[in-house]
Amino acid sequence: MDEKYNMFMETVDERFRSFVNQINEHLTGNGCKCDIKLQKSGYVVSYVLNRRKRTLATFVSRKSGMKLRIYPEHIQEYQSFLDTLPEKVKKEIKKSSVCKRLVNPDDCNSKCAMGFTFVLDGVQYQKCRYMAFQPTLNEENNPYIKQFLEKELPAGADPE
Repeated sequence: MDEKYNMFMETVDERFRSFVNQINEHLTGNGCKCDIKLQKSGYVVSYVLNRRKRTLATFVSRKSGMKLRIYPEHIQEYQSFLDTLPEKVKKEIKKSSVCKRLVNPDDCNSKCAMGFTFVLDGVQYQKCRYMAFQPTLNEENNPYIKQFLEKELPAGADPE
């Protein structure tokens, strides 16, 4: 695992390596298992809550840069946090795909996990779990990414 992680880190922009390490340490230190796979687009690094086998977050490589896809199962408990996100992140969330299963369960694969219903800037959205929350790593977004994970992990942490 360490070798794979080190190889993944070689692909991370130098400016964000410390941040990626912080996220890795926070998530693995709080009960998440790190799973690393190499795909055509680059490394995919997922953090899974052990007992529930639920993915909390995944680093994905895109042409636009490294992103962290977050799966906020407990978004209802802290959705007002979304209003504090940078405008660029809000714009990406708003333009992301609608969750077909939430709108009409027959329109999507029945095995697809449903997306998320939440309020952002006073408007309710029903977005696809794989598209809604994947901010790009950068100086402006990173503090919000960290806060997002800190809000989600305690809410979704496995009880002892």
